[in-house]
Amino acid sequence: MELNGFGPRLRAYRMRKGHSLQKLADLVGASKAHIYELETGKSKNPSLALLTSLSQALDVPIKDLVGESTDAADNEQAKLAPLFRDLRELPDEALDLIQALTKKLREQQENVDKPKNRSD
Repeated sequence: MELNGFGPRLRAYRMRKGHSLQKLADLVGASKAHIYELETGKSKNPSLALLTSLSQALDVPIKDLVGESTDAADNEQAKLAPLFRDLRELPDEALDLIQALTKKLREQQENVDKPKNRSD
């Protein structure tokens, strides 16, 4: 679906499913006003929990609902976008731990990639 912005996509998927604003709101445990605000762009940053509920209620993958590209050229960005969204919700201590783990994984990968000297 080639609609620009989360709101128009949400509305299109809701209409395709045949749900009213109230019906979708009831299905996801949100207010009708909040769904309307999401569709019109007055509210722009739904929580991951709400996105998950919308995705399930509309039978649409979250990546389609939020408009993440699946083109080969954008594959890396598409893989990283959900990770970055999750990281934003973590406390600083958890981010420090993830940074340390990432450094360790990078070091391990460098060791795997190094050519080994063989004396065969």
